Amino acid sequence: MVYGFFNSKEKKFFNKTRISSSVKLIDKKNINIKNNVWIGHYSLLDGIGGIEIEQGVNIASHTCIYTHSSQNAIRLLGDKFIETPATKRPGYIIESVKIGEYTFIGTACVLLPGTIVGKGCIIGAGSVVKGNFPDYSVVVGNPAKIVGDTRSIDNKLFSKGLNFENYYDKTFIPGKFL
Repeated sequence: MVYGFFNSKEKKFFNKTRISSSVKLIDKKNINIKNNVWIGHYSLLDGIGGIEIEQGVNIASHTCIYTHSSQNAIRLLGDKFIETPATKRPGYIIESVKIGEYTFIGTACVLLPGTIVGKGCIIGAGSVVKGNFPDYSVVVGNPAKIVGDTRSIDNKLFSKGLNFENYYDKTFIPGKFL
């Protein structure tokens, strides 16, 4: 585990970010990782199209975040694919991925180009995620679908006496969300 991350986009060193030494960062200059982030073993982050990982995100092991895809371009270009610059490949997809603050991404998830995950979400292990998922979503499956809301989970924990003092979202009022 490597403790600390120099964010080249913001020109800051985030001392609470932890990234496994087995994580592969592709195009690191396009990967914006904030403080207090944890990225687990053998994960792959493809920064070609840009990745933004907000504060407090936890990404479990063996997770892949892709920002480009050649699924169509390879067929359209055939043996000329490798000779054609990526930006000129027909059907080539390059789209950024954003993960909101204090979201948890389970083991062996795949996030596809263009995905936006809101704050405070849970992405279940093994999910294949494509699209926009609002704040507080509980998302599972292949294809990933919203199956719940983390505020319901948090309300249950607060009702058992959990201290609200350290909770990340001060706009959340325990007991107000059903």
